[in-house]
Amino acid sequence: MPAMSDHSHDHNHEHGHAHGQDNLRVAFFLNLGFALLEIFGGIWTNSLAILSDAVHDLGDSLSLGLSWYLERYSKKSEDRRYSYGYRRFSLLAALLNTVILLSGSLIIMTRAIPRLMNPEQTNAPGMALMAILGIAMNGIAVLRMRSEKSENARIVAWHLLEDVLGWVAVLVVSIVLLFADLPILDPLLSILIAIYILVNVVRNLRRTLGLFLQEVPSGIDLDQIEAGIQALQSVESTHHMHAWSLEGESHVLTLHVVVEESASQQEVIALRKQIRSVLSQHDFAHMTIEIEYGPNDCMMAA
Repeated sequence: MPAMSDHSHDHNHEHGHAHGQDNLRVAFFLNLGFALLEIFGGIWTNSLAILSDAVHDLGDSLSLGLSWYLERYSKKSEDRRYSYGYRRFSLLAALLNTVILLSGSLIIMTRAIPRLMNPEQTNAPGMALMAILGIAMNGIAVLRMRSEKSENARIVAWHLLEDVLGWVAVLVVSIVLLFADLPILDPLLSILIAIYILVNVVRNLRRTLGLFLQEVPSGIDLDQIEAGIQALQSVESTHHMHAWSLEGESHVLTLHVVVEESASQQEVIALRKQIRSVLSQHDFAHMTIEIEYGPNDCMMAA
């Protein structure tokens, strides 16, 4: 009997995708509006920390707009050009966002380091007011994004959380400046925020590049899966097992399973159900299981 394939898909993400697009849209408009307000606030308070964050937020706004567009684009159904669909465009947005964050952080560093040598006075009450607004605006956006699971949404949520933490630091520094003449705290804070962002950008970049290079998704143990399938009574062996992720949320698995040449159709049907049971705990969005009859039935054999 010839080799047979079993394909499984998961089509239950539409509501979640629409909700994710709404959250990205809200986050984009919140971030863009506040970035423009920050430019005014930075000039008003003469705070490099706020102006640096304004540049950072403008970059975030660009990346959020890109994320929103590519997230919508990634929901297009598969076609003859992209047979797995367009979900990896969401991953492309995550990579571009990471690059934007990296560039913005380096700009902050180049502006803040010289100011350490020549610190300038800032408007501490104005900084405190801007910090409170920043915590509120970015906090709302973080709450909207916290339930999203795609890699693109994770990067966006991390951008926003960084902004919240940065504004908390600005608030603390502004309170200190209300009672002490330490203008060097402003550029020093800018550098600390930039270093914090850079460390996490590198971590996220490694994960995103791993997904682009089709690394086995985190939490999926191929040895464990293979052992579970090989333990099934009708299975003689397995090979060509591959797992990767389309965008950090939708995972794909392909696998060749060898059974006895004399295996009946009923036995193969029962085996497929058993294999699906083994794989069900991993929530793959797409699975291809190639059933081969005997060791010489593999089409990929040399």
